[in-house]
Amino acid sequence: MLPEALTALAAAGGAAVVQAAGSDAWEGLRNQLARWFGRGDAERERGELERLERSAAGLAAAGPDTLDRVRARQGAVWQTRIENLLEALDTDEQRAQAATELRQLLEETTPASGDGAGLVSGNTFNGPTAVQAGNHNRQDVRFGCQL
Repeated sequence: MLPEALTALAAAGGAAVVQAAGSDAWEGLRNQLARWFGRGDAERERGELERLERSAAGLAAAGPDTLDRVRARQGAVWQTRIENLLEALDTDEQRAQAATELRQLLEETTPASGDGAGLVSGNTFNGPTAVQAGNHNRQDVRFGCQL
């Protein structure tokens, strides 16, 4: 199981894929993220490019009534893929290096909002963690009985 800081980083990566798809930032993020996943293996990099393109196509094809659900699903898919890669690395040192590389590529390829909205930095999470990133998010939280 990954430390919460790496889980949060993976969530940010998944959110970045969803946010960038169809935008001016897509080419840069897509290429760099595929290279990050490939870890020097050109065939694996090509496979990741194809997966990223399928994700972007699915997001582009989503209608207004399904877009939120498709965005959430694609964000979760990419978060899980990032978590799986980080978990598969052999040592903590390799994980730390990969995390540093991912943070850097997200900083370089994700458009910054002028007001700093949606940024999470230097936080400590104690207990269950929920990360939400992106524009036009909606969150419904209910406690107690559902009638």
